[in-house]
Amino acid sequence: MSTEGRSAESASATNTLESAGFVRLLTRADGDALAASGLLASALDDSETPFQVTVAPTVAARSKRVHRPASEGDVTVVVGTADAADAADVIQLAAPDRPATLEAVDLVRDLDVTPDPVVALAGIVASGGEPGAGESEWLETAAREQGLLEQRPGVAIPTVDPVDGLAHSTRLHAPWSGDRDATREALADVVDGDHTDFDPEDHRAIASLVALDVVGADGATDAAAKTIGQALQPSVTPDGPFETLGGFADVLEATASAAPGTGVALAMGHDVRERALEGWREYGRRAQVALRDGSTGRYDGLFVVGIDDGPVDAIARLAVAYRSPEPTVLAVGDGEAAIATREADSLGATVEAVARELAQRAPEADVDYDGGQRRGYLQFDPDVDETTIIAAVRERL
Repeated sequence: MSTEGRSAESASATNTLESAGFVRLLTRADGDALAASGLLASALDDSETPFQVTVAPTVAARSKRVHRPASEGDVTVVVGTADAADAADVIQLAAPDRPATLEAVDLVRDLDVTPDPVVALAGIVASGGEPGAGESEWLETAAREQGLLEQRPGVAIPTVDPVDGLAHSTRLHAPWSGDRDATREALADVVDGDHTDFDPEDHRAIASLVALDVVGADGATDAAAKTIGQALQPSVTPDGPFETLGGFADVLEATASAAPGTGVALAMGHDVRERALEGWREYGRRAQVALRDGSTGRYDGLFVVGIDDGPVDAIARLAVAYRSPEPTVLAVGDGEAAIATREADSLGATVEAVARELAQRAPEADVDYDGGQRRGYLQFDPDVDETTIIAAVRERL
């Protein structure tokens, strides 16, 4: 294969994969990384290269697997960061300012495989990026030319049923979020029973109602209007596993955390739609209820949400998008926490610094961490006091 037009690093990664006897894929636990891993796994499947995909939620978990003895010809691909991942048989996709999905797209194309544009665009959405913007423009163009994407009014949800989709979505936060009966009541003037055959005017009416409820909710911040705007006028995916591109991204985010095996299969294009939706529903319900019931605290530049139970990643994302008067949110649960920010910078270096600070303040904490674009994740001993975690985060922000 010609390597013309590729960097030496890209050519080296391609050559390494082409000669691999077995590939271990180790990936971060988020929707962007899951999409990236799915694209790579599909390419390996096409070339009949044996592989295994493991979702490892922290740098330490991935690093431990990187250092496991490997047979001759084995190659490891790390989607995310890992310590000492610079050996000749390790490929790392960990650009701090670029979705992992786009890195995977480049690598897949170098292997002479055409990436699934819908999976790739869903990964970009999950990363917080705008599909079709910048270097992803060709992916959106290809998807539209193939009839895989269509624009319509409405809200970006994964299901045809708007009650189901809106009640469990983690792309919006309204007074009825997380409660299917309350969502049905809120949509009663637009959605009649189990009717799901909507025309464009119906979709506009649903979108208008949702936007008004989101922005007009008690505690909604100025950021809510911008964020809900990004969930309107969705790209429909007629042949995709879910109703819209944004809905696909939402399910990828949920399964990366709640059902990683299902998420990997989904990102590879396998028919696991119903299983994925089951995990997404429970994930969304728990996140919405926890955010609504959680305690809050405000500091200079930081908004803290304390919860008893729920997916901290989703809660931090929802809070920073709809409830936080500060640009950064810390969601603290039992033995884990998540950081989310409205800033464009990657949180990778920040969350590593926070982890080191927390380890100094609480040597017994047994701290692990992970970070990506605008998100960070921490694991620690459940006995560590919440005030210690908050102090460590404030020190390093």
